[in-house]
Amino acid sequence: MFSAKNISLPGAEGLPIGLDVFHDGGKRPKPVFIYAHGFSGFKDWGNFDLMAGPICAAGFVLVKFNFSHNGTSAESPESFVNLEAFGNNNYSKQLFDLKAVVDWVADPNNLYAPYIDPAALFLIGHSMGGGISILYAAADSRIKKLVTWAAISECKTPWGVWSQERLDKWKRTGVEYYPNSRTGQQMPLHYQLYEDYVHNEERLNIQKAIARLQIPILICHGTEDTSVNFTSALQLQVSQPAASLFTLPTDHVFGRMHPWPETFLPEDMERVLNETLAFLKN
Repeated sequence: MFSAKNISLPGAEGLPIGLDVFHDGGKRPKPVFIYAHGFSGFKDWGNFDLMAGPICAAGFVLVKFNFSHNGTSAESPESFVNLEAFGNNNYSKQLFDLKAVVDWVADPNNLYAPYIDPAALFLIGHSMGGGISILYAAADSRIKKLVTWAAISECKTPWGVWSQERLDKWKRTGVEYYPNSRTGQQMPLHYQLYEDYVHNEERLNIQKAIARLQIPILICHGTEDTSVNFTSALQLQVSQPAASLFTLPTDHVFGRMHPWPETFLPEDMERVLNETLAFLKN
């Protein structure tokens, strides 16, 4: 297996997107497994590189990336060192970034183009990245299959569960803070996140977007998910009854954690990955 880590692409507002590519080195172009991470996540969260082996062995090229405003940097791709960027992240910027990634993957002048089949681009998104993937797939016919892992069904992360009092304070002060339980950091969220949603509410309607899709869709969700409730998966399937639903009794990250020091995947994550690969190969 061959890999290239932390390739830099220009993202929203000129901030870089860090991108990884894994392939088997074969001469025949392969379908591409494009992975979009979730809120307060990054491309390497939970030792995602462990998935590269089975993904490439199943006949795919793996592309995973950091959204430009996820708070990491090229020098520190697994640490939130740019909290100002994190605070200025929003859904529109993520859609911009995802288009930049897909354009790069499909570019015939891409250094990795000999390994890539541009007619077989498959999008996989976790949590907020799942919602963004739905929105993007509905707008780009180059995406031929879609898989969501514990996806949101509304673009309201994380303020959708806040009280009106907290929302009023957010508007008044211009910034609220989201505690990162893993790092102990107080992650700033500028009010522009809410304003971006209000100004683009129709474009950011995940349930309407999935209803428009006419490509194969697999929805994976843990029934014990306390971060994005299992009802989100049910809402997505109600909006798009043709989508397949795969459930298992597990949490939001399918048994993973960060850092993940083991050389194997948790059983639940392995089940989700195997289901995903079988769906993509079918």
